[in-house]
Amino acid sequence: METFNYPETYVTFLVEFNGTRDYFECHELLEDYWKSHPGDALADTWVGLIQIAVASYHYRRGNSQGAVKMFRKSLERLLPERLEQLGLNGDGLMRIVEAKLSELEQGASFRDIILPILDQRLLDRCMQHCSSRNIIWGAKSPHDEELLHRHKLRDRSDVIEARAAAIAVRKSGGAGSGGPS
Repeated sequence: METFNYPETYVTFLVEFNGTRDYFECHELLEDYWKSHPGDALADTWVGLIQIAVASYHYRRGNSQGAVKMFRKSLERLLPERLEQLGLNGDGLMRIVEAKLSELEQGASFRDIILPILDQRLLDRCMQHCSSRNIIWGAKSPHDEELLHRHKLRDRSDVIEARAAAIAVRKSGGAGSGGPS
């Protein structure tokens, strides 16, 4: 396997996904990373992993339709060889996502996914992070209302302020109004 310098955000994503099971946080972490690295050759892979986190969040909340949509979209974006560049078992993860789609179609109850890591150095880094934070790698999702409803409970004041500012700029006809430049 080719050596890859894994971004710290990605390691944290893996710890959140396979450890804390905070799928909403996984989405936030990797989305911020992806957006801050335009033109990254792994952009589709980052988005596909974000979609798996979002699908898992929906599935755990009982939103089967949202989960199916996101799992399917992830399969459209992800390539096994790109996943392997990120230290994951690409073929294995693709099979896991396909199995989740089958489970959803059969009305099965939610069960966590373990993102399969092939690179032992990456796994060791993840385990070190878990140890320092007292997180159990591979634990089942806790019965935690905050994790279940994270999208409703988060502080969105910065998003609301940014939207209001953008609307004000558009109304005043200023820069960024969406018109041709």
